[in-house]
Amino acid sequence: MMGNDQDAQDALQEAFIKTYDTLHRYDLRRPFGPWFFQILRNQCRDMLRSRKAKFKVEALDERLEQRPADVERGPERSRQRNAAREMLWQGLELIGTEHREILVLKELEGFRYTEIAQILEIPEGTVASRLYHARHALRDALLGLNVEYP
Repeated sequence: MMGNDQDAQDALQEAFIKTYDTLHRYDLRRPFGPWFFQILRNQCRDMLRSRKAKFKVEALDERLEQRPADVERGPERSRQRNAAREMLWQGLELIGTEHREILVLKELEGFRYTEIAQILEIPEGTVASRLYHARHALRDALLGLNVEYP
């Protein structure tokens, strides 16, 4: 959401502090992850509003770097992956915040629909609908960048 590592680390640190300060309100019957992620999401939004920051494309994303190694290794394959990663971030930059947010939660962070619904405070069916529209928005953005989409 923040677009760069430094702002993301700042948001994470502030979210930890807010979580600690509000721990007495945590419902032990609910999973901790979505509750914390909601605090983190709100912190990111607050920081983006206050700083008027814009989502910026980064050449490399550590989460994507941690994917399993390719069977076909070599400099050409590495170049192709880096180019694809760059195009993905350019496409994410072009779509709206709501679309980008739900794609990050589902596809990069790996949250389930029920968890995303809790984080975003929306019905689970709305998660499915927003995800559908976000994927189409990303596809259209990538097509606008002349990226071939299967």
